[in-house]
Amino acid sequence: MAYRIDEERCVGCGACHFVCAKKAAAPVDAMKEKYRIDEEACMDCGQCELICPNSAVSKV
Repeated sequence: MAYRIDEERCVGCGACHFVCAKKAAAPVDAMKEKYRIDEEACMDCGQCELICPNSAVSKV
């Protein structure tokens, strides 16, 4: 299992990136407006879901 980010709800705050120990949440583009979670790197800890201010992160 892993987590995913709904790009329509993501506001690009980067909270998921900063809380992730493995940096599985990374910017989609150079502008860092949206983030995506690399399912291979995800440790399934759930910290990204807890910290997301827009509830854009959910378990796959």
